[in-house]
Amino acid sequence: MIFRQFSGRILPAVYDSCKKLRFEANRSFRSDAALEAIANALEEKVPNLVLYNYPSFSGAFSALFAHLYHSRLRIPCLILPFSSVVPFRVEDLCLEGFERCYLLDFVVPKDFACGKTACEIICFDHRNSALTRIGSIKEEHKKRLEINVDTETSSSKAVYEYFSSKLTDQRSPEVEALSLLSVDDKARIELVLDYIEDIDLRRWRLPDIRAFSFGLKDWRSRLNCITNPYMYEQLLRISSADLIAYGSSYFSSRLTDAKKVLKLSRACKISLGRGLYGECLGIRADGNNHLSDELGKLLSLQSSAAGLRPIGAVTFMQRNNLKMCLRSTDDITDTSEVAKAYGGGGTSRSSSFIIRMDEYNQWISKNPP
Repeated sequence: MIFRQFSGRILPAVYDSCKKLRFEANRSFRSDAALEAIANALEEKVPNLVLYNYPSFSGAFSALFAHLYHSRLRIPCLILPFSSVVPFRVEDLCLEGFERCYLLDFVVPKDFACGKTACEIICFDHRNSALTRIGSIKEEHKKRLEINVDTETSSSKAVYEYFSSKLTDQRSPEVEALSLLSVDDKARIELVLDYIEDIDLRRWRLPDIRAFSFGLKDWRSRLNCITNPYMYEQLLRISSADLIAYGSSYFSSRLTDAKKVLKLSRACKISLGRGLYGECLGIRADGNNHLSDELGKLLSLQSSAAGLRPIGAVTFMQRNNLKMCLRSTDDITDTSEVAKAYGGGGTSRSSSFIIRMDEYNQWISKNPP
């Protein structure tokens, strides 16, 4: 499908209201720069507005694919990050001045759907919560909406397939076939999308997925295309192998540090729930709580070798509270049963809760293991 050319003049009142909002906004995601970009786009009759979820990697890669699509066809568009913390108001965007608005990696907000404008809104999401939000939109407001929610496919993959397909549709005898990604980039970026989808859908199945996830963390600050004009070029250079190598190196250094802490510390028996949930090994880790995950897993192995439950208990002070983190390397053991009994939570292998000092003292065995 070929986008329609923008037609008609922007009403002076619309443009003036956008200019006014531009100066009234705080310097945040509704920044002066973002509102000025909207006003300039309206003045230049840019037909398409793209908003992407920030700071989501699915949102950022979706923005990349929207950018590549419009660049390949030389169609003007304005791309902005959208934060749910400090969101744009519908009046900020002046949707009546655009033909089409893409919402990437988030579902249309209620005030967007209820607005009376001819602007077509196309949104992509993969979260189960999006289905609930869609259900709250009245049918009369869905006529100009194209909602794409697939809980089995991440938003970034759905947007990639969407714009790739639209670009293929532009093929004609007179026009050479276009592609979103070059041959050199295609396989590498598609593998990155596989890893992001594994995280987005909370599957955590791919090899070295946790190392990959950690490797992404340093990128989060670069995902604002307003403050980082090189975002698209940087995303195109991302390699899953590099991210995994970085994450693995980091985790290896943390494991080394955790082993040093255990060597200098004296583990003791912990009677979980005063013995109701059995015994395991634990330590106080005040000052080393950033290593609680690694310490807990190492203690879990030592606890199992000592004939105790395969759980490691790491306890430390946090904001004037005593916190206990439980970790297990066993597929059968469920640490969350203890955590939930004391007002905490987590998963079978990783859980935590706040414990009173007097209660903790009841759990500590006076006899070393």
